[in-house]
This record gives sequence, C-alpha cells and structure tokens, in this order.
Amino acid sequence: MTRRLVRTPRAQSARMNQRLRALAGWWLAWLVLSAAGAAWLARNELRQLQEAFETDARIAHRLLSQQVVQYDAVLATLALLGKAGAADSPEQRLPSVYPSILSVQRRERSGAWPDAALAEAEAQSRNQHRPALAQVEFARGRYRLVIGAEPVSYALDIDLAATVPWRDWPMDPKTSPSRVTIEQGAQQFVVQPGRVGADGWRFDFRKVLASESQAFDVVARRDVAWRELPWILMAAWALAVGVVLGGARMLLRQREARRRAEELLRLGQVARLNALGELAAGMAHELNQPLTALLANTQAARRLLADDPPDIGTARDAMGKASEQARRAADVVARLRRAIERPDGHGKREQVALQDAARSALYLLEPECTRRGVGVNFEPGAAVRVLADPVALEQIVHNLLINALQALDTIPAGRRRITIEVLDQGPMGQLVVSDSGPGIAAEALPRLFEPFYSTREGGLGLGLSLSESLAGDMGGSLAVDASATSGARFVLSLPLAGASA
Repeated sequence: MTRRLVRTPRAQSARMNQRLRALAGWWLAWLVLSAAGAAWLARNELRQLQEAFETDARIAHRLLSQQVVQYDAVLATLALLGKAGAADSPEQRLPSVYPSILSVQRRERSGAWPDAALAEAEAQSRNQHRPALAQVEFARGRYRLVIGAEPVSYALDIDLAATVPWRDWPMDPKTSPSRVTIEQGAQQFVVQPGRVGADGWRFDFRKVLASESQAFDVVARRDVAWRELPWILMAAWALAVGVVLGGARMLLRQREARRRAEELLRLGQVARLNALGELAAGMAHELNQPLTALLANTQAARRLLADDPPDIGTARDAMGKASEQARRAADVVARLRRAIERPDGHGKREQVALQDAARSALYLLEPECTRRGVGVNFEPGAAVRVLADPVALEQIVHNLLINALQALDTIPAGRRRITIEVLDQGPMGQLVVSDSGPGIAAEALPRLFEPFYSTREGGLGLGLSLSESLAGDMGGSLAVDASATSGARFVLSLPLAGASA
C-alpha cells in the first residue's frame, strides 16, 4: 500500500520535510564525495599531462640547443682552419654534411661582403668575440650566422626547419596537441602547430637556447580541453560512491528495522508475561470460589458424619482426604499466581514525557500502520511529564494503538485514521487515543475491561484488562470515553511529575 503515516497537515509537512532532508543528506553526501573524487582524478590527470608536456618540452629544447651549438662549433672550426687565397673551398662541402646549412660564404681580408647586414654582423662578431646573427627571417624559416676572423670570415645560411632533429624529436608533429615555436622578438617560427584555443587548462614552457649567438626562445604550449579529462574514471568513481552509500543506507535501514523488531519482541515478551500474570490472577479468581465451597462442604460433611454410627472412621478419613486435596489445589493455584504474578509497578516510577511514549510506540508500529494504510494524527506540543513505569506506559500505549489498528480493519483504507492527543489536566496528564473505526457497542462498554472479555473474534480479552491494571499500579486510570460520537476514544490518565498525591 501507499505510505500514509501522517500527523495532521502541519505534522505531515514536517514529516515529509524530515524525510526529504534525510534523502537530501544522502544525495549531498554522494555529490560531495563524487565531486571530491572527480576533482582528485582530474587533478591527477592534469598533473600527469603537465609532467609529460614539460618533459617533452625540455627534450625539444635540449635537441635544438645541441643543433645551434653545432653551428657555433662549425664557424669556430672554419675560422681556425681558414687560409687566405686558398684555391679550394672545403667549407662548400658543409651543406652535404649538414643539410640544415644551406650555403657558406667567406670574406677574405681584401674582399667585401655582398650584403651590408653581413658586414655589420662581422663587426659585431669581432667586438663580442663570438658568432653573431646577420639576418633573421623566421617567416622564410632562415637566418644567417657570421663569425669575424683573420684572415678569413665566414657566414652560414641556416634552414630552421632542417635544424629540428625530427628523428629524435619527442613528439609527433602531426598529432601532438603541444604547439612548439622558435621566437625572437616579434618573429616566430612554428616547429609544430599543435592544438590551441581549447577552453580548459593551459601549460606553458619558455626557455632560451643554449647558445649566446643564437639566443632564440623555445616556446611550448599545451591546451587541455574538458573532453580530455578522465570522464570514464570519474563516472565509475561516482557510481562506486553511489553503490557504497546505497549499501550504507540499506544497512542503516536494516539496522533500524532490526532494532524496531527487537523492541517489538521485547515489548511482546513483557506483554506475554503480564498477560500470563493476568491469566493466573483470573484463574485464581475463578477457581478459588469452587475450591472454597468444596472445602466448606467437606468440612460440614465430616461434622455430620461424625454423628452417624455406621463407618464413622472411614467417612471421617475420606472427608479428611477430600479437605486436604481441596487445600492442596488452592495452594497450587496460589503458588502459580505468586510465581508468575505481574511485578508491582510501585517504586519503579520515574518522570516520563507522554509525547516520548507516543513517539516510541509510533516508531515501533510505523511499518504496521503503513501496511494497513492508516494515517496517524499526532501533534506533540509541549512536553507533559508524568510519574510512570516507562515499560508499563509503553505497553499501554502499544496495546491501545494495536486495538485501534485492529478496529480499523473493517473501514475502507481511505478513512482509516488514528488521532493521539497529549493533555495537561491539572494534577493528571492524559494521553488520548482515538480512531475512526466502527466504535464500541453500548452493551460492551460495561465489560470492556473485564479479563477474558473481547469484542473481537479470537481475542483473549486481556489487553485492555492488563492495560487498566498497569495504569492503576502507577496511580492512574484507563477509561473509554462513552460520549465519543464515532469510533473509539480511550483516555489514559497518570499523575503529573511533581504533583501532590
């Protein structure tokens, strides 16, 4: 059936809000844990991508540095070995050894450079005592490097694209997402295009080549898009968290159900013991009357037979044995009652809030109310504290609610309702349990609290009798409101805590 355990519109709203808050708490825990785990996975993935990017960029920088340092070494060697007026020009064979060197030019002491930029670079080289750049054209992918020496100065025309050692290059220039460029000032030569412009994260690397003469910047950039995050792992983590939290919630609900079942079992055991005590009291009450009559009759017969001459001794002995058996039967019943009699509630009383007793009983019977489709109206209000035995009070409320649930079985599901009220009535606190059932017949009202009297087929008729006895033991009372216009209305009255007797 549909869950219909409510408590008045305001209480129903509070109950619904409580359940929604509990469910929202689980969802919030799932969101927080999922987000935390996803953030850790994403951060770890970004860290690994950054480490790989920086490693590749450092390798690329080292390879390019090695290449440009070779050009310095080539020029230094040419300057050292160059001779003026040499018939052969061995430097012209360099392009065959170094494909990145497009051409080699030389100027002897008596000659002149064909380009003013070369002459200016030579003067700068002589001043700095190292090779100098003559002309940088990154748009064409070329630049010139000049060394001024005696008796011959040299100039190299270098191809940037051929300078890149692709065989040892750490990245695939066609598929790598990293963009690598060689830059000087506003000029830029693209070594590999990569993928740039993605919304997400950006890693940057910039370092100058290890050559004073060719102080170009090696610039690398890696843009990480959102789609590159480990979404499958993050989804798996969120699913795992959901499974764990779902299992934890199920375990908690099972634990709550087990605790409720254990409490119901304990209450049932107490109820059975008390019912057994009530049964023993009823049996003693029913058996003591005939046993007392039997005892009186046998004693009278013995006195009468004592005056009769025939078989006086035999009759006296027989009547004496009957008298002894009657006493023995009465003693057995008395011992049975003393052995299983309900414990006295006096001396065990303490301050108990009637609202707490009602909440505890409703908590135990909530699944039963849901199964039967019964709505419960309960407004706790201010706490009403009474002097009572907590276990006995709980059993009384439990019995009243069970009786109400059983009375509602004959009512259509949409009209099944139980109302619980807690009142402060001067020296007494009252707990009122009403139902929308068929009510109690007028002829049944006088006998309602008698032992073994029940209006329900198959009932033992001990629940209300026991509850009334328990209430009386605690200095209170249990009564039925005969003025109720519909359904049944039971009123439990107990002395307020602190009130005078």
